[in-house]
Amino acid sequence: MSRAMKVAIVDDEADMRQSISQWLALSGFDTETYASAEDALKGIGADFAGVVVSDIKMPGMDGMAFLKRLMSMDSGLPVIMITGHGDVPMAVEAMRVGAYDFLEKPFNPDRMTELAKKATQARRMTLDNRALRRELSDGTILMKKLIGGSPVMERLREDILDLGQADSHVLIDGETGTGKTLVAHALHAVGPRASKKFVTISCAAWSEDQLAAKLFGPAEDGAIPLVEEARGGTLCLEDVEALSHSLQARLLTVINESGTPPETRIIAICNEHVADKTLEDILRADLFYRLGAMTILCPPLRSRGEDILTLFTRMSEQFAEEYGCDAPQVTAQEAAQLLQAPWPGNVRQLVNIAERAVLQNRRGSGSIASLLMADNEASGPAMTTEGKPLKEYVESFEKMLIDNTMRRHKGSIVAVMDELCLPRRTLNEKMAKYGLQRQDYT
Repeated sequence: MSRAMKVAIVDDEADMRQSISQWLALSGFDTETYASAEDALKGIGADFAGVVVSDIKMPGMDGMAFLKRLMSMDSGLPVIMITGHGDVPMAVEAMRVGAYDFLEKPFNPDRMTELAKKATQARRMTLDNRALRRELSDGTILMKKLIGGSPVMERLREDILDLGQADSHVLIDGETGTGKTLVAHALHAVGPRASKKFVTISCAAWSEDQLAAKLFGPAEDGAIPLVEEARGGTLCLEDVEALSHSLQARLLTVINESGTPPETRIIAICNEHVADKTLEDILRADLFYRLGAMTILCPPLRSRGEDILTLFTRMSEQFAEEYGCDAPQVTAQEAAQLLQAPWPGNVRQLVNIAERAVLQNRRGSGSIASLLMADNEASGPAMTTEGKPLKEYVESFEKMLIDNTMRRHKGSIVAVMDELCLPRRTLNEKMAKYGLQRQDYT
């Protein structure tokens, strides 16, 4: 969901503070004002969800000293400096220190709005990237992202926890869209190398010469070769099947020289199988057996049963929150269709359909069934070849319905009984049958 960005306005002149605040507020910004840099520092810290507009000439701590304090706390914080006439050299020095930009008095209010808009966009991207990096280094969060209670997902989580503690290289295989990159990050985050670097590259994204330079050096831009940057941590090779034979040989040399246990752990991800060949057919045998000492197979979505409904519900709720509308209500027929669909794009395809379903629901048109039909027509047969008893579809839908209603009413048994027209005893029996517990929703 989009984060509300603030604009902190710092100026010792009350009229200037008020005029900037009023103008930016009319432009849709959430503003807060401070009469001094000292006061502002009490409310602005690292990861401040916004940007700063500050005058340069102020009594006490002036704008330059204030800027330096802010940059020492958070060098990614955009600070727009306001200068008086003739203070351009000082403004240039502020830019050198780390200011985002500067405005010279008297300035055009529209220019202030334009700068604030660009600065908040830059800030949002910085904070999102930081949050992503923290998330990718937190094994607990990553494991929670591997949603599902199906046996294959339980096994996957167990494999990640087991292999995460090992030193051997790992090969991750599976169909497109099954979350192989997420699994690679989780393997690193739950293991002893979690505090070390996790370096990743797609072997299919570069020409052979470019990939050789990036992996082994020398790089044209002088960057550190990735095998050096990842030393002591984890090197993740996505699309490992795209490695040429000469690069496979060079990689094997690096692996052989890294010792036992290896100084750097390599996680190889296979994303495409050429024709009907296996990865063992594509890679040279000695490299395959080094990389595939331990393997993880990410299960296809169609094998995960009720996880499909759980994932669809979670994704549609997240998108509904982001777009500020209601999530679509899944009918029994649509639940059966979701469970029966072949899902060639796996979780990635499900996420896309969930977002489109939310957008359709916001417009008040379309259905989940129509989205599935359109996707299936583009990708192949409409249903899986494996049928299931009607009873299983009914139970899956029933569980999803109770789960969704419990979550919406935050565990209020009375509200769920009223909405689903169920007596307490029947609701309790069904919750026990499906492993649903009230405390998980409160």
